[in-house]
Amino acid sequence: MAPPRVAKPAPHTLPAREPTCTISELAREFTLTTRAIRFYEDEGLIAPVRQGRARIYGERERVRLKLVLRGKRLGLSLAEIAELLDLYEIAGNERAQLAKFLDLLADRRGRLLQQKDDIDAVLAEIDGVERECRRRLKEDVAAARAGRRPAAKGRAPGAEGRRRPEKLENEGN
Repeated sequence: MAPPRVAKPAPHTLPAREPTCTISELAREFTLTTRAIRFYEDEGLIAPVRQGRARIYGERERVRLKLVLRGKRLGLSLAEIAELLDLYEIAGNERAQLAKFLDLLADRRGRLLQQKDDIDAVLAEIDGVERECRRRLKEDVAAARAGRRPAAKGRAPGAEGRRRPEKLENEGN
């Protein structure tokens, strides 16, 4: 399946006297690499003004980059982040953007809660296997102290009832 196509933000010009910065300054501000910023530009998430070969970033790009990073922290895909950013550009206000964001957050919360349940189930299984291992080790120690032969070795917990293949004494004959 081909990745969803991300719409590029409409080109814009910087208002006179708006504070601007270079890609290096923006990278330092957000603790990113310039390569990461260029990637977000290639994905259509930010669109700096160009002066020759130089990229000039204004407040709009700074805010968009901040929203991209927040979306990533929340586990949103770049396509979902782009959709949110585009909703603001299209509507000119944040109503549609906020409604969509709430839908995405509810979906993300549901997926995380399911993952949490899955993790809890695996942790409970690990607890059970650990208890079984400790019980068997105690039995082996007690048997050794009593001078008895310890329980069968080489079997993993949960492998009761399964036998290891016996080695033939005259292999190859």
